[in-house]
Order: sequence, then structure tokens, then C-alpha cells
Amino acid sequence: MNDQNAPSSSSSQTLRIIVSWAVVGVPLVYALVQTVISVTPLFAG
Repeated sequence: MNDQNAPSSSSSQTLRIIVSWAVVGVPLVYALVQTVISVTPLFAG
């Protein structure tokens, strides 16, 4: 009985990890891109 629940639990945990990383990663990447765009004119001359 526990073997049947294991894949579902593992799949659920994997999905939770992916969503958690997306919640943190997407704003982080957006902020980094905006920072590079804002700073580029300072070094462009």
C-alpha cells in the first residue's frame, strides 16, 4: 500500500519544488535583467 503512494508523493514533492523555484527564480531573473538594462548606459560611454 505504501508503494502505491510513493510515486504520487514524489511527484507532488517534485511539483512543489519546481513551483517554489519558479516563485523565487522568475522575479530574480527579471530583476537581474532590469539591472543590466539600467546599468548598461553608465558603462556605454
